[in-house]
Amino acid sequence: MDVSEPASISSGIAERYATAIFGISKESKSLAKLETNLNDLAQALDDSADLRALISSPVVTRDEQGAAMAAIGKKMKLVPEMQNGLGLMAEKRRLFVLPQLVAQLRAMIAEDKGEVSAEVTSAKALTKAQADKLAKTLKERVGKDVKINATVDESLIGGLVVKVGSKMIDTSIRSKLDSLQNSMKEVG
Repeated sequence: MDVSEPASISSGIAERYATAIFGISKESKSLAKLETNLNDLAQALDDSADLRALISSPVVTRDEQGAAMAAIGKKMKLVPEMQNGLGLMAEKRRLFVLPQLVAQLRAMIAEDKGEVSAEVTSAKALTKAQADKLAKTLKERVGKDVKINATVDESLIGGLVVKVGSKMIDTSIRSKLDSLQNSMKEVG
């Protein structure tokens, strides 16, 4: 069995829902609010083990998932397009693709705005000045506005790992040490 098959099925499902939600949101001119909603939803998914369990548990019924998502949508003040999409996903038992849906919608909104996202991992949190300088440098290389999604991984020791689309630039000290260690193994 091909291991990538479940992942491609999930991303295909997420893409269909994302396309619908994006199209309706664009028509109703609520993309800016949808973008804020996506950031809030992503944060909620990161912070709440209960939410992750709710969307992936086969034990929770469709009705319970639907009621929970309606309550979350109301509490988070999600745009109607997103609330309706989440309700339909609950009804069809498709909430397990919510993380992929958020990623797909973010990418669609960024493309619509002429932006590209960069995943940046650093050993310490970037200052505003550092993030702005990095965004400017990346804009010169990519030719589009760059939105930086920064995370911290202290195991990098220093430097950055930057992913823009399919390209990755790894200037971390950890990768340099790993490279040095590999070359030492080849010698001795």
